[in-house]
Amino acid sequence: MNQAVAVNLRRSRIDGFGVFAAEAIAAEACIGGLTGEAITVAEARRRAEGRQRLMLVEISPSRAIDATRSDDAMRFTNHSCAPNARIQVEQGDIRFFALREIALGEEITVDYGLTHHQGRLQCRCGADNCQGQL
Repeated sequence: MNQAVAVNLRRSRIDGFGVFAAEAIAAEACIGGLTGEAITVAEARRRAEGRQRLMLVEISPSRAIDATRSDDAMRFTNHSCAPNARIQVEQGDIRFFALREIALGEEITVDYGLTHHQGRLQCRCGADNCQGQL
């Protein structure tokens, strides 16, 4: 899936690597997409056991995408309790959209919502409204 805007990968203060805007991004712009291996939700939950870094997205009550081996930069999108982007799943396609203007060099983040971590992983987003866990 092609990137809709230019992004860079680099070390993140949140966790591991992150996705950063290589250009200013307008509010509501499509940032890019995510592809990966189609698996069942049960298999996604099995793969998530005991792992801290996950690249799984549930696209329906029974299907998920494992982006661990994907070439899409967006697989490195980190969580924030005050995100600047959102994930949209439509007909099996996973796309990221800007919630507001994103400045050149700013890390692109989304709210993971409910996760396979089930509240056992400490959140390190640093937002004023940080919930403290994922």
